[in-house]
Amino acid sequence: MQRLNDDVTAFNHLTDRTQTDRIEHAYASAQEYKEALEALRRNTGAERSKPQRTLESEVARSEEVEQEVQEELYPEPWELNNTARSEVELLFFNRVPKVGSQTFMELLRRLAIRNQFGFHRDAVQRVETIRLAPADQQVLVSLVSAHTPPASYIKHVCYTNFTRFGYPSPIYVNVVRDPVERVISWYYYIRAPWYYVERKRAFPDLPLPDPAWLKKDFETCVLSGDRECRYLEGETHEGIGDHRRQTLFFCGHDPQCTPFNSLEALQRAKRVVEQQYAVVGVLEDMNSTLLAFERYIPRFFQGSLRLYWELNTFNRINRNAFKPPVSEAVKQIVRANFTREIEFYEFCKQRLYMQLKALRDTSITLPATTSNLPHIQNNYYNYNHV
Repeated sequence: MQRLNDDVTAFNHLTDRTQTDRIEHAYASAQEYKEALEALRRNTGAERSKPQRTLESEVARSEEVEQEVQEELYPEPWELNNTARSEVELLFFNRVPKVGSQTFMELLRRLAIRNQFGFHRDAVQRVETIRLAPADQQVLVSLVSAHTPPASYIKHVCYTNFTRFGYPSPIYVNVVRDPVERVISWYYYIRAPWYYVERKRAFPDLPLPDPAWLKKDFETCVLSGDRECRYLEGETHEGIGDHRRQTLFFCGHDPQCTPFNSLEALQRAKRVVEQQYAVVGVLEDMNSTLLAFERYIPRFFQGSLRLYWELNTFNRINRNAFKPPVSEAVKQIVRANFTREIEFYEFCKQRLYMQLKALRDTSITLPATTSNLPHIQNNYYNYNHV
């Protein structure tokens, strides 16, 4: 029997799990929506710079986003609001690695106190399994669903369909990042000295890595054709600690989601985002991301925009001072192999900006979730014009 391909931490290799025949329905984006996105890219193709780390920049940045988008190309706002389609006040953040998710965990922890909801996260594991067999998916779903609403749960894991196992659908959220910047960040993250100190402290019997591997820089890795930095399309066996496939966290657990830079994984990931995720934020535009979280999911994120920028310690969470700069020439070499991962990232950005545009239309009122209490319903209906 084949083994289920797992992503693991830098100290661990693949774990043995049994493959099953259960397959998710194949997803494909609606043609009309695809055409709208392509038109949007032609009209708003300019790269957006990283946000200023100040609260004052939020207003100016939001105005820029509003000016950059074309009103007539947006789908109906109801198509962009999956929060109202959730069946329980349970926020499920299946966080992608190296997209500022440590920051969002701290943000959610503080918001849980402020907005009075439960905060829960997966425990640190020796082997961090990203893809799960169906039996393990069911265990995860039952564990998450056991928390009393309103509650949040955070874990590095692929998109998991709760309704398939007979549980109410939660509010799905996540954040994405430029795929090449993200893979560079991951490359140096798993080589950082403090990373190994933390891992050895948690698991003393773990072996230390090869010093030559630790000292290998990303540019040399790419230019020398090292297997670790080749990023071959269709590759499914990555070996140790590889998190190159951002689409995997949205596509799901099936084998069709594992080949790197594949068309089917891209299509599935897009469709899942369209149909299931309330908000998928973008690390490079935190102002827009926080604004969308706060307005589409106010029960959990009310006050998050101001809180995020007020907490200066967030800027140092998981920041790797050992990551050297990488030349644009090397980045372009890598980008040539990340075409569909980049397309997915651009897709998520455009969806985020469409959501913000919908919020700026004063004629739109977002509905409450089906199970909300009256005071929570008021939070959804009482939107101020941005």
